[in-house]
Amino acid sequence: MRWQGQQLGVDDAAALPGMERMDGLVRSVTTPEFAGMTFHEVLCKTALNRVPGASAMPFDWTVNPYRGCSHACSYCFARKTHEYLDLDYGADFDSQIVVKVNVADVLRTELQRGSWAREPVMLGTNTDPYQRAEGRYRLMPEIVAALTDNGTPFSILTKGTLLRRDLPLLTEAAQQVTVSLAMSIAVFDATLQHSIEPGTPSAEARLETVRAATAAGFRVTVFLMPILPHLTDSIPVLDDALARLRAAGAARVVYGALHLRPGAKQWFFEWLEREHPHLVSSYRGLYPGVSVTAPKAYRTWLGKRMRPLLRMHRLDGWDEDDHPRGRPQPGLAARAPATSTLGPIRSTAGLASGRPRVAPASEPTLF
Repeated sequence: MRWQGQQLGVDDAAALPGMERMDGLVRSVTTPEFAGMTFHEVLCKTALNRVPGASAMPFDWTVNPYRGCSHACSYCFARKTHEYLDLDYGADFDSQIVVKVNVADVLRTELQRGSWAREPVMLGTNTDPYQRAEGRYRLMPEIVAALTDNGTPFSILTKGTLLRRDLPLLTEAAQQVTVSLAMSIAVFDATLQHSIEPGTPSAEARLETVRAATAAGFRVTVFLMPILPHLTDSIPVLDDALARLRAAGAARVVYGALHLRPGAKQWFFEWLEREHPHLVSSYRGLYPGVSVTAPKAYRTWLGKRMRPLLRMHRLDGWDEDDHPRGRPQPGLAARAPATSTLGPIRSTAGLASGRPRVAPASEPTLF
């Protein structure tokens, strides 16, 4: 691998942000409790990642403590990024996990710079911060503490039930800064879930995490994404999913059809040909050539199917298409207003009530 065999002190301009210096590689670790996985422990150079202004993402800043993800979702959009490390977007992405062991210390240094305006930071946008590796490395508590101590608002999107471990810390953090939590649950059928995202906790375990976060005072957004054509888009399946989300206490639901970006598209079609070969021709019709999104006609049809179900279950809900590219998305940190020169200021207003400062369900923008 490019980044494994170079000399100490040498910069690699083609490396991922925070991995330019190859002397950052501390060691590669395999352990019996994580059979089939290798953790590459690195000393990162940067922690805060600036999202390009032209990006479709609705937020400006991210922190990614891991590269690669043991959730092994066949559709994961981040797969292509592993190729920058001379690893493949398939099995390597699922099993070769880069761990930024010093990420919290670097983050604290960056947050203390005079130029930092305490803009909202998003966690969980590239690979999951609460994937299985977090149980070993425990990077998130110090990341949360660094952001909170600095007065920087943040949001977390995860499929990981390890979030429950940190709920007491997140509840305390929410007395100081605005915190939002979002859980991703795409597949509720156990057989299909184990097939298409074999490293993830079960849907029921994630629903229990939504319940726990709701009980702690958070208004949790659930991302019902991706909805898979011909697999999870029927009325009975969607109705069951929304009923279970409502019962778990979800405050709002964001839904959207499957996206297939480069890398993910090839890996997903390999899975589809192996597990559901009768659907291959239908999917090639929906996602021809280099197409990333399902056709507008399908997304419109899906919206017409979802909206009455959301009303029936008394759930606030949005199609991701309801929010133009780059605009705020419920459950995710939002871009700072263009006219603002200062980010949110640390506040102790939430201390009097003893409840987390969380955005109400009716708010279209969360931090």
